[in-house]
Amino acid sequence: MRVVIAEDSVLLREGLAMLLADGGIETVAVAGDGPGLVSAVTEHDPDLAIVDVRMPPTHTDEGLRAALRARELRPSLPILVLSQYVEERYATELIGGGAAAVGYLLKERVADVSDFLDAVRRVAAGGTIIDPEVIAQLLNRYRRDDPLDSLTAREREVLTLMAQGRSNTAIAGRLAVTDGAVEKHISGIFAKLGLSPASDDHRRVLAVLAYLGR
Repeated sequence: MRVVIAEDSVLLREGLAMLLADGGIETVAVAGDGPGLVSAVTEHDPDLAIVDVRMPPTHTDEGLRAALRARELRPSLPILVLSQYVEERYATELIGGGAAAVGYLLKERVADVSDFLDAVRRVAAGGTIIDPEVIAQLLNRYRRDDPLDSLTAREREVLTLMAQGRSNTAIAGRLAVTDGAVEKHISGIFAKLGLSPASDDHRRVLAVLAYLGR
């Protein structure tokens, strides 16, 4: 796997490259600002871009803007965004702009190297990863008339794991239930969110977006 890293902190940038190298993942270019990211993606055509949200000059959303621009130039580009804080608006914009092959993680997750490398590989393979803290904050902002309120506690657990990019089998293992039980809960989620029959992959994405598009 070939990766481009966009991060203005030299220390973190080099640390990420070292972690990736230990996992057998090659960093083909690094960038310290948004234009550098776009140039690196154009030149190297990587398998994944790892991007900090806040970059020079204003340290607000330049990284995200550059990531979205890079994806306009290469729509299939997998993007894993790292953020110091939970920034729901940025997560919403990234996921809403294209639900496949995107991830949004807090930087603190990098400390768990195994999980971080797993997230890198899953996003590069086309998965969607959303930090559990983002999900938790959105769950705490339910409106009384929100259809998500109708979900049972178990259905919420299942939807949370779906939003983290877990397969049905992985969800079953995490919750210690059968695959059939997970499928039943997911069918209940689809019904309560008003997601008509379609491809399961399509409905899974829409169910996750129900968290972020409110």
